[in-house]
Amino acid sequence: MTSTIVRTTVELRSDTFTRPTPEMMAAIARAPLGDDVYGEDPTANELEERAAELLGKPAACLLPSGTMANLAAITAHCPRGSKVLVGDQSDIYVYEAGGASVCSGVVLEPVRTEPDGRLPVHRLAAALPEDPDDPQFAPPGLISVENSHNRCGGVPLSGAYLAEVAEFGRRQGMAVHLDGARLFNAAVALGVPVTELTRHADSVQVCLSKGLSAPVGSVVAGDREFVDRVRRIRKMLGGGMRQAGVIAAAGIVALDTMVGRLAEDHANARRLADGLAGIAGIEIDPARVRTNIVMFRVVDDRFSHESFIARLADAGVRLAELGRGQLRAVTHRHVTAEDVDRVLTEVAALLDPA
Repeated sequence: MTSTIVRTTVELRSDTFTRPTPEMMAAIARAPLGDDVYGEDPTANELEERAAELLGKPAACLLPSGTMANLAAITAHCPRGSKVLVGDQSDIYVYEAGGASVCSGVVLEPVRTEPDGRLPVHRLAAALPEDPDDPQFAPPGLISVENSHNRCGGVPLSGAYLAEVAEFGRRQGMAVHLDGARLFNAAVALGVPVTELTRHADSVQVCLSKGLSAPVGSVVAGDREFVDRVRRIRKMLGGGMRQAGVIAAAGIVALDTMVGRLAEDHANARRLADGLAGIAGIEIDPARVRTNIVMFRVVDDRFSHESFIARLADAGVRLAELGRGQLRAVTHRHVTAEDVDRVLTEVAALLDPA
């Protein structure tokens, strides 16, 4: 009788595949609940208060997803018909289904993104009309920056750069929104308090369900008047939740217990990048890996990116493609150093010229 060896899958497509911790599940089970649309869910209220304090803002609002959170923030900031400056590689521009244009009626102006994730101020300036009062141009509305920057390989943007963008925005009469889906990864990588990265922005969105491992939810924070508008827009978009404490309870645990361990994900990402750099047929710059995202290309003529991904999936390793053949591997709490070594072994075997 033969036995079959079952190998677990190493899931590197995204940190959205993280599952809640036992502590989160226990918190969900014992969470006091109410109707959050009425503002009477005590656990949701606690999460929002804790998130606001942590992010250095007066108020916060829990939403079901980062996409809805960004959309609500943009809508709360901008009159219909105004212009929002976004990076041409930003998640808002590339991956959020054009919601800001369809639902909010704003013009998304894509600004060419530097490889390090920055939108240089001179490019932001060039995207605005010389005469903002000319009626044929969309009036300036908002600047959005992304930190850490997904399609640029998880690079963190510094507080100094964010201060420069905020100063430009003030001169133009434009608010600044920080799409911080992985903001805590950026803060950990830079070794600074998260408030060093949020204090320059008028609003910030943080995702609880990526590296922080909560099952659902994002938070938008800003001043109280702004957050009141976000809350109304959340309802309009269908995001008003009833016993939202079942989501918020896990989010509280995520904020309290999961931020510090992100450094482990960053170390595993660098371990993966350094190992890939030593394999013929892989093109990668390990020095660019600062957080939990590893971007690389397969330059072995025997493989397309599709066939490479498929072959690795057969070996129990899941990767994603992020456009034009660029591959992405995202480490998280379910990926160990031993898993990374297994991935490197599988890649080396697949690309072995023999």
